[in-house]
Amino acid sequence: MAKIAGAPISWGVCEVPGWGNVLPAGTVLGEMHSLGLSATELGPPDYLPADPEALKALLSGHDLTLVGGFLAVTLHTDVQSTLDEADRVAAILKAGGAEVLVLAAATGLDGYDERPQLTDDEWSTLVGTCAKIREIAAGHGLKTVLHPHVGTHVEREAEVDRFLADSDLQLCLDTGHLLIGGTDPVELARRYPDRIGHVHLKDVRDEIAAKVRSGELSYTDAVEHGIYVPLGDGDVDVEALVKLVQEAGYAGWFVLEQDTRLKDGSSVDKPLKDTARSLAHLSKIL
Repeated sequence: MAKIAGAPISWGVCEVPGWGNVLPAGTVLGEMHSLGLSATELGPPDYLPADPEALKALLSGHDLTLVGGFLAVTLHTDVQSTLDEADRVAAILKAGGAEVLVLAAATGLDGYDERPQLTDDEWSTLVGTCAKIREIAAGHGLKTVLHPHVGTHVEREAEVDRFLADSDLQLCLDTGHLLIGGTDPVELARRYPDRIGHVHLKDVRDEIAAKVRSGELSYTDAVEHGIYVPLGDGDVDVEALVKLVQEAGYAGWFVLEQDTRLKDGSSVDKPLKDTARSLAHLSKIL
């Protein structure tokens, strides 16, 4: 039976300063439970309690378990502070019963709208830091995956291919961020079936994604303009992707994620309704 989880970002809870209104954790987890979801990702650092007993109590109060957590940190510089933060977050994830640490190669800038280029030496440091974090996470009983993500140092197709060649870490296959970055997620899964360690399911409107790729639209504005839509409403072939990874033996989680910004005047019902539609679409596929 497929394992399906939610994520706080679908309710607008994001690590980017000034991203939007942040709903209380009890509201978000309660709505996940009302949809029949059995698990969640951690969300931004310290959105859910860092204290192990408080975390377990909050999750169990909503009949949820913890899948893993997203950690966007600089992998190419400030290595020791990055390793320290990875160790801290991995300990929280372990306490919550999680399985996977989801890394992203942050630039060190706030948000995902600017992206300086790395030197070859910085790239080598990035790859090496990933390996060190994998060892730290393994010490906590966690698997580590690298998440290609818009506005990070592993975003575009050439960077994804370069990372796969230079590192033996598995990927978090995020269907939305990959497509926005110019990678066909279905083709990636077909080419590298053994490198898919975790799956974030998103759907996006490619006409808006193309404006992000060209620089016409910032990522933040693209989210505001509705680049993300419920599964089945966009241009990702979700059905082909799900069937492909399952046929390749993937037995991990499918995390429903739809990056959302809740601004003043936004409907607080939209995350629940959109996630319900995505869940219904995925359930038909499965």
